[in-house]
Amino acid sequence: MDIRILVIEDDPHIRDMVGKFLVREGYSVDTCSDGSAGLEQLYNKSYHLILLDVMLPGMNGQELLKALRRTQDTPVLMMTALGDEDNQLLAFSNEVDDYVVKPFSLPILMKRVETLLRRSGVLKKEIRCGGLTLYPESYGASYDGTTISLTPKEFDILLLFVMNKDKIIPHEMLLTRIWGYDFDGNEGIIHASIKRLRDKLPDHLIKTVKGVGYRLEVMGGER
Repeated sequence: MDIRILVIEDDPHIRDMVGKFLVREGYSVDTCSDGSAGLEQLYNKSYHLILLDVMLPGMNGQELLKALRRTQDTPVLMMTALGDEDNQLLAFSNEVDDYVVKPFSLPILMKRVETLLRRSGVLKKEIRCGGLTLYPESYGASYDGTTISLTPKEFDILLLFVMNKDKIIPHEMLLTRIWGYDFDGNEGIIHASIKRLRDKLPDHLIKTVKGVGYRLEVMGGER
């Protein structure tokens, strides 16, 4: 599975150093140097993790995080020289997932990255949800031991459902998280993709919430 990370950092040395280290660890990395460009990038592409500086030109990290949380729950690791309690409390009130103070050790940063990815389910070798099992490394899936053949897009949709089990996934979230904010199509592609996914799964798994979106319902088991 291609794990995508966005680094938003205005210091070119730190941005380059962190980016190269992440690539060396096997991640797919994009970088931005200011907050406004970072937010636009997040609207155009889906990521599994965001590394975010606070003191950014255009839009600071706290503002970007607040705007991001209106539409996305992508894990965010904040990297900043502002280590005082007030800034950390503000970041956590804006729903940051972790906070590291500069200067930091790259190996320790990587452990924090791995922890957040593992917590979100991305680094797990398999994710169980009732009788459904997903294998992120191979985009594979099975139900009660029977293999299910999925396209990468179908896998991403199912993973989104599993990570939000029993929650309603609105049409807008599906479009932005799976196809990106710059997608020119309409909700018809969602309905067609869900129909194909339903054809491969037991009938009861994906429920329609009329006029809102869809919900995954799996009896028994924990993810």
